[in-house]
Amino acid sequence: MKELREITVVGGGIGGLATALGISQLGKEVTVLEKAPQFGEVGAGIQLAPNATKILNDLGVLEEVLEYAVQPKRLVLRDVYTAKELASLDLNEQFRKRYQYPYVVVHRSDLHHILLDACKNQQNKIELRNNVDVTNIIPGKPITIETEAGQSFQTQHLVGADGLWSNTRKIFTEDEPVCSKYVAYRGTLPTEEISDHVNLDDVIMWIGPNLHLVQYPVRSGKLFNQVVVFKSYNYDPNSDNWGTPEEMDRRFKNSHPLVQTALSFIERQFRWPMYDREPLNKWVKDNIALIGDAAHPMLQYLAQGGCQALEDVATIKSELSNGADIEEAFSNYESKRLKRGNKVQSNARLWGEFLHLEDKLSLKLRDMIFEQHHPQDYQVTDFLYKTY
Repeated sequence: MKELREITVVGGGIGGLATALGISQLGKEVTVLEKAPQFGEVGAGIQLAPNATKILNDLGVLEEVLEYAVQPKRLVLRDVYTAKELASLDLNEQFRKRYQYPYVVVHRSDLHHILLDACKNQQNKIELRNNVDVTNIIPGKPITIETEAGQSFQTQHLVGADGLWSNTRKIFTEDEPVCSKYVAYRGTLPTEEISDHVNLDDVIMWIGPNLHLVQYPVRSGKLFNQVVVFKSYNYDPNSDNWGTPEEMDRRFKNSHPLVQTALSFIERQFRWPMYDREPLNKWVKDNIALIGDAAHPMLQYLAQGGCQALEDVATIKSELSNGADIEEAFSNYESKRLKRGNKVQSNARLWGEFLHLEDKLSLKLRDMIFEQHHPQDYQVTDFLYKTY
């Protein structure tokens, strides 16, 4: 049974690599176990609010991220049928002054690649192992890790960064992911192919009953990211034959011509069913801690999934840098992050319901609320974006 380094991180995604990088910067040795044959990231764009870009700066990678990212001018909500602008949030100098760090959009693979390179440069403090599918974790001192290939490892401390379908989470609960009955179709295309039909300055969310479309540029403006989300008419928990492209066309029928044009560019081969879980009341057991989607998987409507994972990383690093031993740092991390993480997780679900309202009276009241919002009124976003 092989002894791994002092701290083992299960999961080599954005949260897992950021964890390894932050901890290694304090002089500690880390092993990262990733089940995929290669370290990489699936999906398309990711939005990084100031609470995340501050942490990327603290990790020493923000400058490089900004070389690949786009800094939009506004966040905009539009009616999917009329194209009427319902509300917006300015991301200008006043925004920067309030939150100190920028709001950026970047391709997930670019962010992941930057973090991976930073980990590789950590002077042998980080051991990266791919093709290691962790199937079981046995708590103890040391912790035993078992894999699909029949391997067994031991480690003194473990961080579960293994996402929505986390095996580490099974130590804490037997709960299952909750399907929202919504699916997403994601993709990027060269900006030049669509530039005549889209706004390249803003992050735009087209909203309507049981649906939305998000658009923004990534990779220094060279690629255009689009995400189509809609509620299935035919959700069946025992089948994969729901949330089909045909349902997408039906759901978006009579939408604005610009939306119809956007849909014509969407890749239709792959769909992502959208899940979250109910909030947990424990993220830490002695020498084991959950972070990111393993701890607080959330729906995408607040664009905070990756941001909250980075807040987890920053808190653990801060506790360790303040002199706490690892178990004490894990415990303090839970005390400081649990309430906030669960609040954001729960609010993401509520915000999705608010965006996707279908009752006519509720829609009218919602749009009245949007119309009253001033683009530079940041009180509504303070609880998400203010750094600490």
